[in-house]
Amino acid sequence: MAPRTTTLELHKEEMKFSAGHFTIFSATHRENLHGHNFSVYVALTGEVSDDGLLSDYGPLKQAIIQRCKAWNETFFLPAHSKHLRLERDEKGNHVAHFNGEELRFLARDVTVLPVANVSLEELARVFGEELVGDGSAMARDHITGLVVKCASGPGQWASWEWKRDV
Repeated sequence: MAPRTTTLELHKEEMKFSAGHFTIFSATHRENLHGHNFSVYVALTGEVSDDGLLSDYGPLKQAIIQRCKAWNETFFLPAHSKHLRLERDEKGNHVAHFNGEELRFLARDVTVLPVANVSLEELARVFGEELVGDGSAMARDHITGLVVKCASGPGQWASWEWKRDV
């Protein structure tokens, strides 16, 4: 019998977070500070085992919820923007320099992300890369594909996709 594949889709009430940001469009143009109520959707694709399950996705679901909790009520700053320079002041707070402006943030309010810009595209990627890690857990659980979608509101999503070489 040929292997059966399936896709499990996870989009629970707890898979959301509220966060602030601004998008940088050029060296001289950025959005004003604002926030969104983000939501996260994750789909796992893989082979169904003889016991009728893809995998025990409970730990993955908890990892998604924990990441949402960690990002909730924070302000995102991009670590790798070519137009924004970040530094820490003498108190450890964040100072963002953009086009002659100096924006100051309390350290406790900020999450600096390994991104070029704080966009849905980058949030989905960072979320997905953290879930996949080195891929060993995905291989162990027979997961061959993972899609992460982040939304900043109804009807506005970005997706990041990972596939394991089989």
